[in-house]
Amino acid sequence: MLDWTILLEWTGFALRWFHVVTGIAWIGSSFYFIALDLGLRPEAAAPEWVKGAAWQVHGGGFYHIRKYQVAPPGLPGELTWFKWESYATWLSGFTMLVLVYYLGAEFYLIDPAIADLTVWQAVAISSGSLLVGWLLYDAICRSGFGRDPTRLMLGLYVILVAMSWGYTQVFTGRAALLHLGAFTATIMSANVFLVIIPNQKIVVADLIAGRVPDPRYGVIAKQRSTHNNYLTLPVVFLMLSNHYPLAFASHWNWLIASLVFLMGVSLRHWFNRRHARQESPWGALLVSALLAAAIVWLSLAESAANARTEEAALSPAAARFAAAEGFDEVAGIVLGRCSMCHAAEPGYPGIARAPKAVMLETPAQVARAAQHIYLQAGASTAMPPANASFMEPSERAAIVAWYRRALNPATSG
Repeated sequence: MLDWTILLEWTGFALRWFHVVTGIAWIGSSFYFIALDLGLRPEAAAPEWVKGAAWQVHGGGFYHIRKYQVAPPGLPGELTWFKWESYATWLSGFTMLVLVYYLGAEFYLIDPAIADLTVWQAVAISSGSLLVGWLLYDAICRSGFGRDPTRLMLGLYVILVAMSWGYTQVFTGRAALLHLGAFTATIMSANVFLVIIPNQKIVVADLIAGRVPDPRYGVIAKQRSTHNNYLTLPVVFLMLSNHYPLAFASHWNWLIASLVFLMGVSLRHWFNRRHARQESPWGALLVSALLAAAIVWLSLAESAANARTEEAALSPAAARFAAAEGFDEVAGIVLGRCSMCHAAEPGYPGIARAPKAVMLETPAQVARAAQHIYLQAGASTAMPPANASFMEPSERAAIVAWYRRALNPATSG
């Protein structure tokens, strides 16, 4: 019998792998070209239209790289474009958002204690916010307000802080931080797709037609590329945050996310100054360390999950698992084998917060986490880790039987 739950899990794994690979390619090329641009130096023998050059060594070979002020006198026979890395990263990331957070909305996206949304409402807010974020950012960049780079970055930061708070008012803490990362990554990828590459194509078209390219297209593209450079580290943090409840399940998760942007910018500033061969701004590293300390301190404040006292009603999907034959037995197994870690106040030594912020202290919480209990403790032996609570094979078999009966009641009896 084909187990669709396991097939879906492997699909998610493959998609996540692809997303990470494309993300490495995009971030790697972005970081490299920013470092290259900052490291360019005037070259005495170069033509007047060359802005700067750099000599580099890698893999046993030497490279001589030049950058033109606007464009070369003529179009070369071969031109390498850097765009598919960005497109593939965003497309795979959005597909994962659909697979994990939209199809699994009742577990990952919606928390009735925060906002009692239907699945379609939550999905509409999620997808709509990504589009609105890009439209707002792009409009500001094109306006008079965006002519001042410092003012523009401060305005963008205000938007990001507002979104940090706003997402935590409608989604689970885990989804809120992930969405803030997706919100920012959408801006970054749209910069490539809708501004940087189109502007480069305009310059290429001018060269083909024998016209002198307008330098403003390069200036605009460079501005957007610089924004992407400074936003990269915060996005990576936010995408990783879903594995660490101390970040997303804190009462101050929105403020933690806001500080992460400042920390990421200060770290990139240090790297960029180094690449430009300027005096290292050690103060930026100190600021980053202080921000990291503040984030850790905020994570120790009262957990958002701990602050809730009322048990929300079960969703239809969770109610189906709660009504399935064998649920009482499985609930007893989970409460006995898993709740010492998956609790508002974990009792297992060394566990400060429930892993992934998954609580398994009540039958209702067990019903909500049915799919994950099945995958982690039934179909595999991932949980408990190293079988620390001595879960028996018969107990794992009971979990599998209960889950499959819930999906296919015809197998009962």
